[in-house]
Amino acid sequence: MIRHVIREYNTEEKERSEPAYKVELQEERRRREQLERRINELAEENRRSRAIAEEAERQTVIRTELQKHGVTKLDLAFKVVKDDVRRSGEGQYLARGSEGDIPLTEYMTRFVEENPEFLPARLSGGSGAASGVRSSMPKPATFIDIDKIRPGMDPKDLARIREEVARVAQQSLSGG
Repeated sequence: MIRHVIREYNTEEKERSEPAYKVELQEERRRREQLERRINELAEENRRSRAIAEEAERQTVIRTELQKHGVTKLDLAFKVVKDDVRRSGEGQYLARGSEGDIPLTEYMTRFVEENPEFLPARLSGGSGAASGVRSSMPKPATFIDIDKIRPGMDPKDLARIREEVARVAQQSLSGG
């Protein structure tokens, strides 16, 4: 009789505690699914952010390369070449050329040679333009990467950058 009472007591305790376990198990499952959904959302957001960052970097590289080659109609030239440029698996920028993929710098060199209309005008003037010969030939435009200007940089480079900024400012003020 004592054994029967103990068994009955154990059975009742087990039945009373099972619903609590089931509720707890369902709650844990719900939390886990919620966390999995949040992880998936964050992973997708991360993927989109990376894609946006890579596209911005690609556009910056293209524009910088166009500027290095002296292109003045930057936006127009960018629209022309942007679809031809992609990033390789090794991180190098390549462009679709007539004979396949070529490095970006080579592609831009060919593009500028084939399309001189994107470069500054060779002959300034026209009807009503003041005639005169400049006393000195303008220095070729040098490219300054703003991202490389930083505290503690080489004084020679800093001096070169200052000279270039002064030259461009002087040229802008004189209307040339």
